[in-house]
Amino acid sequence: MPKQIHEIKDFLLTARRKDARSVKIKRSKDVVKFKVRCSKYLYTLCVFDPEKADKLKQSLPPDKQQLPLPIPMEGGGGASIKQCTLLHQPQSGATPSDGPKWSEQLLRDCATAIVEKDSIRIRRLLWLLNELSSPYGDCEEKLAYYFMQAFLFHSTGFFGRETLLTAAAEKAHCFDSVVGLILKFQEVSPWLTFGHVASNGAILEAMEGERKIHVLDMSNTLCTQWPTFLEALATRCGDAPEVKITVVALTPAITSVMNVDIAPRMRRFARLMGVPFEFDVIDGLMNKDSLKVRNDEALIVNCIGALRGLELDERKPLIRTIKSLAPKVVTAVEEELDFSSSKRNLVERFEGCFRFYTLYLDMLEDCFPATSEEKLILERECSRTIMRLVCRDDRVGEGETKKEENEVHWSGLFRDSGFSTIAYSTDVMDDVKALIKKHRSGWSMVCESWGMYLTWKDEPVVWSSSWK
Repeated sequence: MPKQIHEIKDFLLTARRKDARSVKIKRSKDVVKFKVRCSKYLYTLCVFDPEKADKLKQSLPPDKQQLPLPIPMEGGGGASIKQCTLLHQPQSGATPSDGPKWSEQLLRDCATAIVEKDSIRIRRLLWLLNELSSPYGDCEEKLAYYFMQAFLFHSTGFFGRETLLTAAAEKAHCFDSVVGLILKFQEVSPWLTFGHVASNGAILEAMEGERKIHVLDMSNTLCTQWPTFLEALATRCGDAPEVKITVVALTPAITSVMNVDIAPRMRRFARLMGVPFEFDVIDGLMNKDSLKVRNDEALIVNCIGALRGLELDERKPLIRTIKSLAPKVVTAVEEELDFSSSKRNLVERFEGCFRFYTLYLDMLEDCFPATSEEKLILERECSRTIMRLVCRDDRVGEGETKKEENEVHWSGLFRDSGFSTIAYSTDVMDDVKALIKKHRSGWSMVCESWGMYLTWKDEPVVWSSSWK
């Protein structure tokens, strides 16, 4: 009895809140069900004593009593209260904000319904998600909106949607705006610069004493890593070594940007620093002849965010090709996105994606002003990435399973190809710590024998490593 009294009190407090919506009261046999939507939760309370039910009904706000909830009941083609799990029952002494995220509960159920091919349940859950989510709300509402869109196109089989979104996004931004976005992101957050600092430190130590350095760059940050690298070489004692950077461009658009926009800037900066410099761009066909690696050059391979963009059957052959080039050091940086993308594991994949992108959106919310244009662009890119992860990866064949894209997966690929890890030195770790101290609280780093992690609120988000 005391527990039920507490639950009734909590329910009354919820129903009287300013943001509480209408209350639905339904009598069924010996039970009276009270339901109220408040914020993004749907609270339910079952009362088995008719007397208590009448008293509770009389104590509800008059303007909300017995008004229908804006959720269709059974047979209405909308979301069914009985069939959706957004039924948060306040525990004794709990506040309405306690408990698991409403979006995670609903989205997991939607992913399960898609796996089970329950079309009625899919429609109801998508309808409810559409009502509750918003691309302009808080982090949870945004994430629910992004996944709702992805599940919608996944369930309808319209996989071309994510390709259209990506193509439209590429056309909407010029080179200067993209570089400006990257630089602003690097200014407010160590998300990108963490990998740059760790990789540059490992490369500089491995290249100590070398007179000719050839960098094979496979990264997605438009060469924003290399000015600080060239500056570090220029400030060393003695003459700066000769540096050649060869960028592997995976698309014709990137090839054009590298040749037209980036190459002149890089050459001007190297000349300013007094570093002998060459810059070249090749397409994705990578071999020793196309790279023009000379025998007197020390080869470095830099992979930042590049491996995840490859198809499953391209990853191991690429790493083995890199091994055949006999590089002095290979640096790899990838986001710590842990999920399985086999066709039978959509729910598990969703859970890993939800964890990662909850952290990512929370980080953007904390690092950027609320009205920041850069924040809006990054959130839209997040939406497109979720669309690709949910939709496109399920086109993997029935017998294929895509391993978890975290450090376990990448480390395994490098070890299988004959590489061994290079531990980061104390100097490199000190440089990373100094970078983290420049930013808001919440960031930290963890160093292990197989690499280094950047963590946000004690959760790993980016992994960096070096190999030989």
